Amino acid sequence: MRRPLALRLNAALATLAVAAATGVVMSMPEASAAVAGSATGYASQNGGTTGGAGGETVRATTGTALHAALCGRADSSTPITIEVEGTINHGNTTKVSGDSCNTAAGVIELKQISNVTIVGVGSGAVFDQLGIHIRQSSNIIIQNVTVKNVKKSGSPTSNGGDAIGMESDVRNVWVDHSTLEASGGESEGYDGLFDMKDNTQYVTLSYSTLRNSGRGGLIGSSESDTSNGYVTYHHNLYENIDSRAPLLRGGIAHIYNNHYVNLTKSGINSRAGARAKVDNNYFQDSKDVLGTFYTDEAGYWQVSGNTFDNVTWSEPADDNNPAGPDPESNTTVSIPYSYKLDGASCVPGIVAETAGANKGLKVSDGNCSPQTPDPTDPTPDPTDPTPDPTDPTDPPTGTNLSLGAGADGSSKASGSSYGNVRDGDMSTSWSPAGSTGSVSVKWGTATSVSRINVREASGSTGSIGSWRVVNGDTGAVLASGSGAGVITVPQTSLKKVTIEITGSTGTPKVAEFETYAG
Repeated sequence: MRRPLALRLNAALATLAVAAATGVVMSMPEASAAVAGSATGYASQNGGTTGGAGGETVRATTGTALHAALCGRADSSTPITIEVEGTINHGNTTKVSGDSCNTAAGVIELKQISNVTIVGVGSGAVFDQLGIHIRQSSNIIIQNVTVKNVKKSGSPTSNGGDAIGMESDVRNVWVDHSTLEASGGESEGYDGLFDMKDNTQYVTLSYSTLRNSGRGGLIGSSESDTSNGYVTYHHNLYENIDSRAPLLRGGIAHIYNNHYVNLTKSGINSRAGARAKVDNNYFQDSKDVLGTFYTDEAGYWQVSGNTFDNVTWSEPADDNNPAGPDPESNTTVSIPYSYKLDGASCVPGIVAETAGANKGLKVSDGNCSPQTPDPTDPTPDPTDPTPDPTDPTDPPTGTNLSLGAGADGSSKASGSSYGNVRDGDMSTSWSPAGSTGSVSVKWGTATSVSRINVREASGSTGSIGSWRVVNGDTGAVLASGSGAGVITVPQTSLKKVTIEITGSTGTPKVAEFETYAG
């Protein structure tokens, strides 16, 4: 329900007062915002990542002003581009309140919001000892900023020690041409530079520099946090990093055209069922740059075109499975978007010219030559006209038809609910009363379905064994198989679709039973 006009005007005036006092300049909507190019990689999927395109553009010179800009919007999804110039730190970042924001002091808080771009302009934007926290949010762009020396212990602290951290149902984030850096490892008070956990998906990190840290970043906070994924890393520099470049727990990652220098303990650590496509990267003066490390829960990789320059490899052990010294693929990963690879030999040069903040937002043309995108006519990186064919395990795109539908099923376990499979919340789930059972999604009118995504709850990954998908209207079996994930069925118009779990290990828990038209 919208508030009365007088209250809305008072709130807007209060926000403007904060803005005026703390360094934000409001402007009218404009097409010439500083963002250049368009989202690449997995951030271009799931409807795409456009940030604040089409909305108002404002200028902020303090953290408080940045928060005030978020709070000054009509609602939490109103598009906005926030141009940031200067140093943002604890001294100029306070909480600002409003109906369109949920901010906090001591961190740049992007919580329960959408359609936001933060871009560094002018002399540059530096977030000094102040992290950026993205939670329960979607369609976020962060471009041309530096985030440095964010601590989880010592003083001052911010964002759990992460330069950029994402958690809790985050979708579609593009971080581009940014510099993320620390001044040591965990013993010095720092944590990760680029972390994703608790159901964060469709993220791209491109043309960025990550350096001088014990931990580059992770996907998944523990071996049971496997609801994250569909992340692309390309044309980044990882320099002077101990490990996690990145650490992958479950999910799919595409890692190409990155330059790795001085990884002292390990690099790409694929584990807990994660699958990584690792193409045309340049690994230099480093140790154990690819494999499964510090666990016996295996991950997988597909490798091609990489250069290993003065890379050393440890001996395999129970909790140590390096991919080298002659890395070979042990899985296949199909990529749903178009992209064009630079040759690995030129990666150090092209990354040096393009990666990081204040590099002119230059990108590669796919032939090792830097180009500057037109900010007034943004176009994506050059793409391969023939992308890899769609893999049946790739995430479906488009609208999840289960959201807002009905649900029923066989006897359910205590504490679970049929409706939990179509609420968009990975923290809730349905379980059968025993080891087998069925759950259905249903609509009031016939609905066309051709792809299904069965997603298991955290902690139960791998429990679902054999299953079959049934047309609830006719009883016809549309598909059968084993294991959770994406299921392709013949295009069928129906009012009810059912998945029958006919075999399992442990207690199966279905967090989401997603349905798609195509």
